[in-house]
Amino acid sequence: QVQFVESGGGLVQPGGSLRLSCVVSGLPSNVYGMSWSRRASGKERELVARIRPGGFDRVYSDSVKGRFTISRDDSKDMVYLQMDSLKPEDTGVYYCNLYPTRSEWGQGTQVTVSS
Repeated sequence: QVQFVESGGGLVQPGGSLRLSCVVSGLPSNVYGMSWSRRASGKERELVARIRPGGFDRVYSDSVKGRFTISRDDSKDMVYLQMDSLKPEDTGVYYCNLYPTRSEWGQGTQVTVSS
């Protein structure tokens, strides 16, 4: 069974940066696409970034394009999300998963952007 453990969230001021990390276990993640999604309070989960195996193809939602960068380190079964120029509307719980996403989700990590 695949498992995801996200970390790195916190409280940051608008314009600040955070780097999220995710450990993947239970399958050989290097052969799968990976993704980050987020859920703001009262809203549906939104896919914000995905990356193909090998890391050569990355796709972002319009809401984060140019500010967020997804990357992966398959030697460590890790996926990262570098978030720069953060805005209050980026506030939410962030989750990693495969791409296409599986039904299993981790606990996520809370990101709060506020002054």
